[in-house]
Amino acid sequence: MSLTGTPFFLTTIALVVVALVLPLALWSRVGGPKPVRFVARLCMLLFAQVTAITTVFVMVNNSNGLFDTWDDLLGTGDHVRTAVDLGPDGTGGKNADAEPKVIQKFTPASDKRMGPGVQETKLKGRISGVEGEVYVWLPPQYDDPAYKDRKFPVVEVLPGFPGSAKAWFGTLEVNTQLKPLMEKGEVAPFIVVAPRTTLLGDVDTGCANIPGKVNADTWLSVDVRKMVTDTFRAEEKADGWAVAGYSAGAHCAAKLAVSHPDRYHAGVSLSGYNDPVGEPASLTAKTPELREEHNPLKILQRAKTPPAVSLFVSGAEGDGYQGGLALQRAAKPPTTVKVHMVPAGAGGHGTAVWKRQVPDVFRWLTQQVRR
Repeated sequence: MSLTGTPFFLTTIALVVVALVLPLALWSRVGGPKPVRFVARLCMLLFAQVTAITTVFVMVNNSNGLFDTWDDLLGTGDHVRTAVDLGPDGTGGKNADAEPKVIQKFTPASDKRMGPGVQETKLKGRISGVEGEVYVWLPPQYDDPAYKDRKFPVVEVLPGFPGSAKAWFGTLEVNTQLKPLMEKGEVAPFIVVAPRTTLLGDVDTGCANIPGKVNADTWLSVDVRKMVTDTFRAEEKADGWAVAGYSAGAHCAAKLAVSHPDRYHAGVSLSGYNDPVGEPASLTAKTPELREEHNPLKILQRAKTPPAVSLFVSGAEGDGYQGGLALQRAAKPPTTVKVHMVPAGAGGHGTAVWKRQVPDVFRWLTQQVRR
């Protein structure tokens, strides 16, 4: 039974009802010695508590897009086939453009909570050694005959940790929010791509390449990118690509953008952080060397040539805002950083805050990428 499916949710509700009825029906009827009656009644109370907590967890999980599967929840999932050393640029010496085309078959997303138009596929990353789901939503103009020769800009969207690749669609409703804005011409007709980012059970990869562990950077910035440009009419050059994320995904988006200006022209960080220790479960938070290497602020500071990227950083006091200001101070042309402060009381570190920012984020992206 699927963790996020309606049957499991309804089962938890049914169990809550049973747990409430049991004490009412059996409390005074429990027989036997006093210790036996005590244990039986205690078990009924514990059963009621467990079923109530389970139902609340399922509701929170479904509304916030935290865990997709039982493996994700239990930390037993492993989507890494190999994790060889791919070198500093994450390509292993291969030219992705010269590699055979990766044309995937997509089917309508099985989870209807993601809204209309979302498609899914299972991709085996040829270079990264990662395997996982990728969800794609095409703009309303994509099938318009007037745009038949048009290549579309792309935004790769990343969730937090724990987090589901479905969350940008199911929780933030990026597709249903953007469709009318695109139809009115207020927002560019972006292809929105959401790849799996939970790759190693209960640890956060930090969207990094760590030989022997995972090549998450290459999965996102090379394999997924190539599949999208090979399968859809998508822009191929960096000035047609952006990456956006919230929480741990925000850290990833900023890091990927400043690390790969040859692959992305813009990055969006919503309530993120610079130092990987902001997510203690991250592999890149384990040593000072990894923290230094995968900190987007440090990457900017040590760059011999400032990357030609634009960053949008949004956050509240103590939750991304100061990190954004630090990036802004470190940026040198052509790097640009726009920092937006989320006011106190706006909703904290949560999906409701990020959902409200979607229209403004994509209006900003419209000005940054080729379209």
